[in-house]
Amino acid sequence: MEKESQHNVQLKSMEVNKYQIIKRTSDIIVSSMLICCCIPVYLIISFWVAISSGRPVLFKQIRTGKGFRQFTIYKFRSMEQTSHLSDRHAYCWKEGVPDHFMFKTDFDETVTTVGKVLRKYSLDELPQLFNVLIGNMSIVGPRPEIPQITKHYSLYQSKRLMVKPGMTGYAQINGRSEISHGKKIEFDIYYVENQSFLLDIKIILSTIVLVVKGRGAF
Repeated sequence: MEKESQHNVQLKSMEVNKYQIIKRTSDIIVSSMLICCCIPVYLIISFWVAISSGRPVLFKQIRTGKGFRQFTIYKFRSMEQTSHLSDRHAYCWKEGVPDHFMFKTDFDETVTTVGKVLRKYSLDELPQLFNVLIGNMSIVGPRPEIPQITKHYSLYQSKRLMVKPGMTGYAQINGRSEISHGKKIEFDIYYVENQSFLLDIKIILSTIVLVVKGRGAF
């Protein structure tokens, strides 16, 4: 029984490694193709942002990735003011992030007219294809949080950082910004524990439908 159990563990480990290798290869191919296809879109949005609210066109922010490693995420700027984030999001939780917590920007009044459109259809996220190509993100995975939140994670909540963050994820197709932190953690950990190509495809297809409808964005 013990040998059979060890054999099953080895097989599962091999399957996971195979999945990770193929997923990374797919990320490189898909992100490269989409970046090439989106060049006209990048130019149009960059010009639109520049003439409507000036520079910079891109918004850069530190996020927490796999294994608590920090990286810089890229987005099209959608707000007039993008500084002092750490001051605006200073939390004092001592026993993990509360389940009822919902991350909402407290300065939505500074979202530009262009920014509202970009956010509604997630067009502001397109530069993250470069994050996927670089390798600090994947097409599918838990959305990356800011360090001001992840530093308060409990051991259970930290499980969502066992995989690379993604441009979209299981939590996104189940509510996006409309769900509480507790439900988001629940959905993300479900993904971590049940990763598969079929689940990834389901998430991608569902994301396309949600983005077209412009649902749950902020």
